[in-house]
Amino acid sequence: MKFSENWLRELVAIDADRAALVHALTMSGLEVEEVTPLGEGLDGVVVAEIVEAAKHPEADRLQVCTVDAEQGERLQIVCGAPNARVGIRVPLAKVGARLPGGIEIKAAKLRGVESFGMLCSAKELGIDADASGLLELPADAPVGTPLADYLGLPDATIELKITPNRPDVLGLNGLAHDVAALFASRVKPVGGAEAAIASSLSRPVRLEAGADAPRYLGRVIEGVDATARSPLWLAERLRRSGIRPISAIVDITQYVMLELGHPLHAFDNDTLSGAIRVRHAGEGETLKLLDGNDAKLDPSFVVIADESRPLAVAGIMGGFDSRVTDSTRNVFLEAAHFAPSAIMGRARKLGLHTDASHRYERGVDPALPKRAMERATELLLQIAGGKAGPVTVAERPEDLREHAPVFLRHARLRRVLGIEVAAGEVTRIFTALGMAVEEVADGWRITPPSSRFDIEREEDLIEEVARIHGYERIPTHVPAGEIALRAEPEARLSDMALRDQLAARGYFEAVTLSFVSAELLATWQLAGDSVPLANPLSADLAVMRTSLLPGLVEALRHNRARQQDRVRLFEVARSFHATGGAPDEVGRVAVVASGSARAEQWGEASRTVDFYDLKGDLDALIAHTGEPQRWSVDAEGLPSWLHPGRGARVLRDGQPVGFLGALHPALAKALDLGADVHVMELALEPILARRLPSAARVPRFPAVRRDIAVELPEEVSWAAVEAAVRGALGDVLKEVRLFDRYAGKGIDEGRKSLAMGLILQDASRTLTDDDADARVADAVGALEKSCKARLRG
Repeated sequence: MKFSENWLRELVAIDADRAALVHALTMSGLEVEEVTPLGEGLDGVVVAEIVEAAKHPEADRLQVCTVDAEQGERLQIVCGAPNARVGIRVPLAKVGARLPGGIEIKAAKLRGVESFGMLCSAKELGIDADASGLLELPADAPVGTPLADYLGLPDATIELKITPNRPDVLGLNGLAHDVAALFASRVKPVGGAEAAIASSLSRPVRLEAGADAPRYLGRVIEGVDATARSPLWLAERLRRSGIRPISAIVDITQYVMLELGHPLHAFDNDTLSGAIRVRHAGEGETLKLLDGNDAKLDPSFVVIADESRPLAVAGIMGGFDSRVTDSTRNVFLEAAHFAPSAIMGRARKLGLHTDASHRYERGVDPALPKRAMERATELLLQIAGGKAGPVTVAERPEDLREHAPVFLRHARLRRVLGIEVAAGEVTRIFTALGMAVEEVADGWRITPPSSRFDIEREEDLIEEVARIHGYERIPTHVPAGEIALRAEPEARLSDMALRDQLAARGYFEAVTLSFVSAELLATWQLAGDSVPLANPLSADLAVMRTSLLPGLVEALRHNRARQQDRVRLFEVARSFHATGGAPDEVGRVAVVASGSARAEQWGEASRTVDFYDLKGDLDALIAHTGEPQRWSVDAEGLPSWLHPGRGARVLRDGQPVGFLGALHPALAKALDLGADVHVMELALEPILARRLPSAARVPRFPAVRRDIAVELPEEVSWAAVEAAVRGALGDVLKEVRLFDRYAGKGIDEGRKSLAMGLILQDASRTLTDDDADARVADAVGALEKSCKARLRG
């Protein structure tokens, strides 16, 4: 199959040069047989018009042409092309230009007449093999325009050797899905909306060939201009794909076949009689084909016929008598699905090999006829005019194949390939290939599209992963018989354990993009060390994130805009920071919450989530580290995006590792959020580090509790109070519980009262009342000294 490289690049974005594209196609199993560069080195070649032409005085086969190329003054060119004539627009190689064949254009005298340039054929320009005359350009070609710009050059014709099991890539749209998978891109949609029905003309269809022809679509388009010329872009794409343009109607059917991979045929509707019959040929029945030869048929052939005669050999070639000519005004357009077994070998039996038979005998997507019909109709109306009638559909659903889902197991994929392919990469590959992907417990449930006849079992899916992921990335060594097990470090929690904890506390895991807009980071005042992308997908995704919160809050806002009043999300991922060299990647965990603190229920009154809810979630995470005493919070050095009175800095061993609290009101307003959005972000490694478990005796002696209440300044934090008490009592203090806070009547302004329970226990003896009272006195003394507290009576 031949195709234009530029055409393929219009269907799918390819971030690679030609050599990389060709290598990737070959390595994926789509062998590139030949690459033919087109139109390279056309500097100095422009569109020109012949305004005068006279016979050369000294040569019968030469003409002296006066050419307008918008160069200031007209040029005199001696030309020997048989089609050189006044009024046509052709390529002109100006003096100084160097053509692809190495020809350097100079001013010269030909048989005594001066010539200042050269009018060129397609072969001389290196864009076609036609050397029979000048390359005639459309009458509206802009004079003086560089030819390369006008023709969309340079380009290349790429020829693939397609294996019989991949008929889906015999259309550029199918090939684009493979390319999208190879280059992590996305296929651009082809075609627009369905054509408006502006004509009542239609023709009934009868299916009489059983399972050999289970689907046939037909449409009458009346009032077309069969003499309309194919636009340059369409003709060039056909020419670069190895097809000679003929006429607009025929060219459109060929174009859609190349684009979507589905053959079509156009009949002159005025030559047809009655209903269309899709039937088997009679014994000895004959039909004059488009090439002028008579085909002798037998019942193994399927034919398209009307009430009186055969019109075409199904899936191979149309008939001569019903062909479209310049006098055609009404077209009957056909798009059908034929079983491969009904076409296979039939063209060779007639001594033919056509583009249609090449595709049908390998298998054409049974879902394509409708799409191909609408695409061809769209182009016909656009180029040749006319009015579209309704689409007549005849089908036998019981004979149309439906793909069943195929299961792919994680373990089987890893065992066959010998490597671990990330689950996300596997999902991406199948999605890019146009398959429906559903992740299940131990793998994936994959439903191939109707175009992929080759996907039937698990091994077929493994092959798809291997060729897209890259055969060269699969090791060639023989795997060892023994597998060394890697022990999980006991001093570190797993990422999954952290996720489980957050999920258990009512949060949903989110996955946001690693790149965001520079404006969003600037709004958060987090753009200082951002990493810009060299080739961003869009302006809104131009830099790598320096924090998980902007993207996570955007996800929260997206959900709230869709009537989700209570949103609780978390993400475990990396942020990226510019360092002058390779970006620094920092593992983080982030949490966002808004709406009600509890899910809707009857057991307690509804209230909005607040700072202390997130602080409770933090305490729960810290508890799993086994070392809560190493953690603390304070209100120092808060970032600009946190509410100054409702935020806190999180510290481990006195070093800041994160922040939590409400969003700053100004930021919430800028992001169009309410005042109830609370966030938390922590460095990942500190929250995953835990104390090694160690066995200890169960205490033999009972614990003693003493409650105290102290009055102290409002600005003294609970963290400072707890630290003072723990420092004074040491190991005897097993726990300190804050159970009341009071400020108001009976307490001086600017002060507060905190009531706490001290849980005391000694491992060697039972504490007496005197011991407990002494410890309480020590605690009160420490609070008086460091927190300006006094004991309340």
